[in-house]
Order: sequence, then C-alpha cells, then structure tokens
Amino acid sequence: MNENRVIIDATPIKINKYYDWLSQSPIDGAIVTFTGKVRSEQEKVQSLYLEHYHGMTETVMVKIMDEARQRWQINRAIIVHRIGHILANELIVFVGVSSLHRHEAFVSTQFIMDKLKNDVPLWKKEKTLYEESWVEAKKSDRDSLKKWY
Repeated sequence: MNENRVIIDATPIKINKYYDWLSQSPIDGAIVTFTGKVRSEQEKVQSLYLEHYHGMTETVMVKIMDEARQRWQINRAIIVHRIGHILANELIVFVGVSSLHRHEAFVSTQFIMDKLKNDVPLWKKEKTLYEESWVEAKKSDRDSLKKWY
C-alpha cells in the first residue's frame, strides 16, 4: 500500500484532489497535510518565481519520502510544489501523509517539509515593489533539520 506521488507544476494546487487521493487508503486512521502559501509580510512581496532542475527535483523528493518511510510507518505520501510565477497569497506547496496512526502522520509530514525546504533543488526569485532578487536559504530552515539527526 506504500505509494508516493510527486507533482511539480505551474498550475494552482487543488488541495481537495490530493486529499481525496490520501484518503483512499482504507487501513489508515490518520491523514496530515501541510499547505504553504506565498506570504507577503507587510505586503512587501508581490510574487515569487520558482525554477527547478527537472528530473533531479523529483528524484530528491522521492528520496525524502523514502527516508520518511524508513523512520515511520506511513502508507501514502505526496508532495505537490508549484513552479513558475506565483503571486502573494497563492499556494506554493502541499505535503500530505496517510498512516495507521496520527503520530507517524504528524512527524513524517513535518520531516518531509523540513527536508523539502533544505534539500530540494528549487530556486526562488522574490519580486517586491522595488526589486527582484534570488532568495537564499534561511538559517531557521537549516536549523530545523538538526532535530532529525
């Protein structure tokens, strides 16, 4: 019953579609999802532009889900990530896990998201009212990995 899905796409994320796929595992009693959106603190950021390395990005995402499976008993796992031009307040990422029990679903979803922020070859350009610039990885994201190792 172990299934992974990776979707990298420029189209808006359809949460219900992916949640429905997660919920089709009849043995699971827990589904946990995380949905991230482009935030604009004090309405500064207008949009992001994301690029990825086709093939490599998907491979890294599958490896992350496989590592989560080695640590916890999960059945279905999905990562959906947008690329291209994404406006402030639009969804950018969806991560979901189904599992027999809630603990495994919660921790594996957090693990997948922490690894996603650090290990996946995605590049972000932030556009504000005044400039465009490539965004560096945040120290807080790098620090979030320490708890897993």
